[in-house]
Amino acid sequence: MKQKLLIILLLLSSVSYAQDLVYRPISPFFGGDAFNYQQIIASVTAQNDFSEDGNDQREVASDLENFTNSLNRRLLSSLSQSLFQQQLGNTDLTVGTYSFGDLVVEITPGDNGLNVSILNVVTGEQTQITIPNQ
Repeated sequence: MKQKLLIILLLLSSVSYAQDLVYRPISPFFGGDAFNYQQIIASVTAQNDFSEDGNDQREVASDLENFTNSLNRRLLSSLSQSLFQQQLGNTDLTVGTYSFGDLVVEITPGDNGLNVSILNVVTGEQTQITIPNQ
């Protein structure tokens, strides 16, 4: 009986076949099908920092432009410091209109406090600041 069972098992094992397990990636980044190239093109395009017109180089400001910008910042800082001192009781700055390069600063008293309007005459941008009364 054992011999018959052994012979049957041997015959069955010779008939059965095994198959290798093969991994096929979908993504072309990992060796997948090359027809999935849209994924690669989209990724490369998103990471591309260059343009064909050649305007990617940064412009370096000259010493004169740096000095002018520094002077404008210093004047605006002095103006804002004077505004705060005026609201705190020091009257160094009077109500009026001031011009600093491309900026026109208009200081007027208002119902809620001191109104400061800053206008860039080149671009037309305007900012209004209200410094409340104490």
